[in-house]
Amino acid sequence: MGYRVVIPTAGIGSRLNELTKYINKSLVSIANRPTISHLIEQFPNDCEFVIALGHKGNLVQDFLELTYPNRVFYFVNIDPYEGSGSGLGLSLLACENFLQEPFVFISCDTLVKGYIREPNHNWMGFTMVDNLTQYRTLFIEYNKISKIFEKGVFKKNLHAYIGLAGIYDYQIFWNTMHDGHDNAIKQGESYGMKSIIANSNVVPYEFEWFDMGNPKSLSQTRKAYQDSHQPNILEKANEAIWFIDSNVVKFSDDKSFISNRVKRAEDLKGFVPEVYNQRPNMYCYKKIEAKVLSDVITIPIFDKLLIHSQNFWLKRNLTDDQELEFNHSCLKFYRDKTLDRIQKFYNNFNKFDNDEIINGEEMPLLKDLMNSIDWEWMSKGVAVRFHGDFHFENILWSEVNNEFTFLDWRQDFAGNLTNGDIYYDLAKLMHGIIVNHEIIATDQYSVSWTKDEIKYYLQRKPVLVECEKRFSKLILTLGYDLRKVKVLTALIYLNIAALHHFPYSLFLYGLGKKMLKNEIEKKYEFSI
Repeated sequence: MGYRVVIPTAGIGSRLNELTKYINKSLVSIANRPTISHLIEQFPNDCEFVIALGHKGNLVQDFLELTYPNRVFYFVNIDPYEGSGSGLGLSLLACENFLQEPFVFISCDTLVKGYIREPNHNWMGFTMVDNLTQYRTLFIEYNKISKIFEKGVFKKNLHAYIGLAGIYDYQIFWNTMHDGHDNAIKQGESYGMKSIIANSNVVPYEFEWFDMGNPKSLSQTRKAYQDSHQPNILEKANEAIWFIDSNVVKFSDDKSFISNRVKRAEDLKGFVPEVYNQRPNMYCYKKIEAKVLSDVITIPIFDKLLIHSQNFWLKRNLTDDQELEFNHSCLKFYRDKTLDRIQKFYNNFNKFDNDEIINGEEMPLLKDLMNSIDWEWMSKGVAVRFHGDFHFENILWSEVNNEFTFLDWRQDFAGNLTNGDIYYDLAKLMHGIIVNHEIIATDQYSVSWTKDEIKYYLQRKPVLVECEKRFSKLILTLGYDLRKVKVLTALIYLNIAALHHFPYSLFLYGLGKKMLKNEIEKKYEFSI
């Protein structure tokens, strides 16, 4: 028979800094799944869960209802969940009506490996750590917990309490929590456990424990859970892709982003997965049994992709007025957005425009490079059915079915859900051929940035160098402007530099600026 598990998620997760600006801390990714997924799946299918909601609580509820439709959840909104009067104890007391039976308490930032026992007796989880200063501690003797200490108590033979407990004597627990008032609200479940320890037997169980409550321990936890077979997904603070059993969940903090993605899936039907369910900030589709193209790319497969892509890039017939409007959208998308993103990069990483040396080559100011671009030429796009983020990490290849599936399509092109510029898809593919995600994920690049010099290095796979040559030849064969593709590729690097992590962000800026200068100065005389 199942039992109930309470998971408090109301806190703002301030120790995780920017990671919880857009999501709840229980949704922070570990091995391409939210932390709370790891917690839920450690318990039997007949367990029921009581979830305390607060900061970004709607996202927690939407995610759990979307991905675990066969699980039972009771959601409790906590008010206040931050500031005066808030605390873990308040979250627990708000859940009391759903916990009038033995239950398990687990903190939403506590991950353990191993069997979690039922609450058919009182127990608490502990682990061995070298430094106890930041943890509540347990004094254990004769296989019994005799006392729990608050943080900052130093005695011999203490062990770190990990925020995981089985509470059999729930009546004692709730009576103690009510009597504790402000202390109970501040200390949380440990306050209620003190009374149980004093009146009953509480068994200690040791766990292999992973804490994700602060950036350092989160990084260690991610390494421990890392799987070499997982896709390489570069993290963004306001977006995520999660893999839950046979489902893929795309999250964004922008509701229009999700809504437009779902709308565009209809236009791209046959090339992208079918979206079968959605919530305001996320949508679901079934996982495709195929390989990410970057893992299996060969020249023959790449040649097949180029043929397939030509069928995808269905040209749109525009009137003169529509074409004028479309070119204006291209100008905004290429020039205005890039200028905004460059400024965002400077602000995010405390940098400024400079005439530095990049990889031994003297550079002008970036603003001068941007001003030297012929923007009328750049903005004369070719309207097609577009993807918008077209690179190897967003393309799957099934050898069994001999087919491609495109993933993570862009939600719009400068606000347009139907028409996009083929040059943007061409440049996106080019940017991914030059800078492969696997190389970045495995740190096969380097960058240094001093006051007057930027140096960067990138390891490239020979097969991708050959793909670039073949792709460049196809662009010319189809009658498109390779120089425009290369300039736009440089602008893409400058655009995304503001969005990625340090030091990868610095690498993207240095590469983008140097490539932009080189492409602007080149005099192209191509032969097919």
